[in-house]
Amino acid sequence: MSKQVHDFNPGIEKSGLFWTIPVSPDALEAVPHAGRARMRVENLEVPDYHDFLNAVSKHAKSQPGHATFDVRWAGGGDRTPVRDETFGFRGNYTAGDVTIDFAVVDDKVGVVYTSDADGQKTVAGGVGRERNGVFF
Repeated sequence: MSKQVHDFNPGIEKSGLFWTIPVSPDALEAVPHAGRARMRVENLEVPDYHDFLNAVSKHAKSQPGHATFDVRWAGGGDRTPVRDETFGFRGNYTAGDVTIDFAVVDDKVGVVYTSDADGQKTVAGGVGRERNGVFF
């Protein structure tokens, strides 16, 4: 049994929004009708909270860390239109495989985690265009 010793995440805002961080629009490329997209980010500040319980505690402590990643959506799958009256959105999505290359480092202790391309399997992935709110 392994024990988690690092929890890299952007934290929890006072508003309650959690594990979400803005990235530059320049980091994104997309061809929605083909289902292809790419998100590349380098040296993003992401604190290391050590473990989940510390990360969600009221007095969470963290070490500085940085992440670099390259996520690719390949497209090529079925195209699916979706219209959801209950939640007020609609869109067209193209399924496809997704892969990620990443490295994350705890700046203080120097631990580095990297992805393993051979160990990745897409469970569900897709790219598309969505309309919601007043644009629904």
